[in-house]
Amino acid sequence: MPRSVFPRSPPLSGTDVEHKRKEILDYFHATFDRYGQLFEVLTCDEAYYKKPIALRHPLIFYFGHTATFFINKLLLAGLIDSRINPRLESMFAVGVDEMSWDDLSEARYDWPSVEEVRAYRQAVRATVDQLIRSQPLTLPIGWDHSWWVVLMGIEHERIHLETSSVLIRQHELKYVAPHPAWAPCRQTATAPRNELVAIAPAEFRVGRDRSEPVYGWDNEFGRHQASTAEFQASRYLVSNREFLAFVEAGGYADDSLWLEEGAGWKKYTQAQHPTFWVKDGAQWRLRLMLEEVPMPWDWPVETNYHEAKAFCQWQARVSGQPVRLPTEDEWQALRCFADAGQLPADSPAPANIQLDHYASSCPVNQFAHGPLFDVVGNVWQWTETPIYPFEGFAVHAIYDDFTTPTFDGRHNLIKGGSWIACGNEALPESRYAFRRHFFQHAGFRYVVAQAPATAQTSHYETDRLVSEYAEFHYGDEYFNVPNFPRALARLAIEAMADKPARKALDLGCATGRAAFELARHFAQVTGIDFSARFISLGVQLAEHGSLRYTLVEEGELVSYKERNLAELGLDTVAQKVEFFQGDACNLKPVFTDYDLILAANLIDRLYSPEKFLTAVHERLNPGGVLLIASPYTWLPEHTKREAWIGGFKKDGENFTTLDGLKSILGKHFRLIRGPLPVPFVIRETRRKFQHTLSEVTIWERI
Repeated sequence: MPRSVFPRSPPLSGTDVEHKRKEILDYFHATFDRYGQLFEVLTCDEAYYKKPIALRHPLIFYFGHTATFFINKLLLAGLIDSRINPRLESMFAVGVDEMSWDDLSEARYDWPSVEEVRAYRQAVRATVDQLIRSQPLTLPIGWDHSWWVVLMGIEHERIHLETSSVLIRQHELKYVAPHPAWAPCRQTATAPRNELVAIAPAEFRVGRDRSEPVYGWDNEFGRHQASTAEFQASRYLVSNREFLAFVEAGGYADDSLWLEEGAGWKKYTQAQHPTFWVKDGAQWRLRLMLEEVPMPWDWPVETNYHEAKAFCQWQARVSGQPVRLPTEDEWQALRCFADAGQLPADSPAPANIQLDHYASSCPVNQFAHGPLFDVVGNVWQWTETPIYPFEGFAVHAIYDDFTTPTFDGRHNLIKGGSWIACGNEALPESRYAFRRHFFQHAGFRYVVAQAPATAQTSHYETDRLVSEYAEFHYGDEYFNVPNFPRALARLAIEAMADKPARKALDLGCATGRAAFELARHFAQVTGIDFSARFISLGVQLAEHGSLRYTLVEEGELVSYKERNLAELGLDTVAQKVEFFQGDACNLKPVFTDYDLILAANLIDRLYSPEKFLTAVHERLNPGGVLLIASPYTWLPEHTKREAWIGGFKKDGENFTTLDGLKSILGKHFRLIRGPLPVPFVIRETRRKFQHTLSEVTIWERI
């Protein structure tokens, strides 16, 4: 056990600037030095270059990566103005994300010597040290504060303190040696029999406010209102002894217990037992970070998600109960139930966490948290929840890809922290997620719950055209050009005057903004578009109130946007809007009896605009209004030349689209306003915009 506790994440507020400066400097030194000390366990230079596992870089990369991160981020933030070693800072910058078995890169690296990297780390230490000592400091330090990036570098290194320790644990034993700073637990006894503890229903909010005076990663900020039904949770983490029953029952050979993704991993790796278990004749041993020991059956088993999930499937079959992993919300509920999570600042935690006790796991019944054990600490706990952004999520400009690459439905959250989880990792608000085949110092507890595990949406729309239309409809205004769908809706509502406003149809609605705007005036609005990709965003907004999408900045660089109906003043009308996929030239009969039809930028994209225009009056009530907006951009790829209704010579004279509209619509409509030019701008990249004039005509059915 260390003589003094490893420093916690410092509060970022206060009145004594110089005291805070020293506190952050001490936090940096303790972290940087402890990370360097981790690599002292390697026995030779070869240990730095031999990959512990094929899917990750050798340890020389991780030895240099955290120092490079400091320099790269400090440069971005403008806190330093020059590099220390451009070659190393390019080599060590990227490549830390866990790679699945099917996307392994065979890129070769001309790795530097260990001594060169060690000298580089010391140069970085001196640079950051001088920066902390001399950089002007004001309090509090918040999200937009220049010193936030200093804390970012420190907390980033603490993350890699843990992830590098996992790689070292997967290294061949000949490459590592015991070290007095990394002494494991030596206690073991008979494993306790697990049992269930009832957890009452709970409602609570999670998510940080950016005003909170403590460092956090982007995914922690925002708002999430949680509600959990009653469930039961295992009193202890699943121990090696409890998991042994699954192994001996043939759980690894029974594909019916494994999800398809897990079965694929199992087949690829030929796994027959947990990775850190070592078969020694008739006995089992456990691989710790630096040694093998006789199996401590009362320690928590360490698995990936697939193994934890398969165990729960087996347990459900054996017990006849609905056994599964907890969701993130359920973990928060049992944390609140046990009143666990916040660590004392100056004394060892009542949990195996923050390196306060051991450099390994320990018995599952050593640290009680109310009627439960190890709610935090010992090993991370897998959840059923793929990571998703809270409402109000935003990326930090200096580290815009910390979380967003994991919003893919393939990265599940782990909660609670492990024995080496330090700093931000050790806080109950932290949200770390890994691919389901990945190994961390992670195990699990199970729950018995009637309610199914539900997943929140984590989707960022990345379809370029759909994202451009999301921005076109719900995003920023460019070059002082008003929002186009909103402008059309206002023209339509103005044209209605005192006419009935029961039903409106937004035909060719794209991502749906005009439909929501029309709902300010109409009792019911239907949005129809041929593209399911487009209307899916409207549906998402109507059901969930928000959407997220990416915008191309330049090349492969993107930015991330979030929009919600509330900030547009449209949340109160969402229940009046519904969306359907449909063909404007062949609508179902049910789409009729409208008081208004809005057809925005539609007719020059139809395969038969005349068919639509000759029948549209049948969808409108007498006296109803039809608003048509179009730039008249006739293109053969959308509309065959012979189907154009204008934009050509007729009888030797120009025949415009407006002429065609008057000719076709004149039988059932009278023109009551227009033509009016209405501009719009579509953003393609940060520096490329499409500026267009749409011509609006407003017609009344006679």
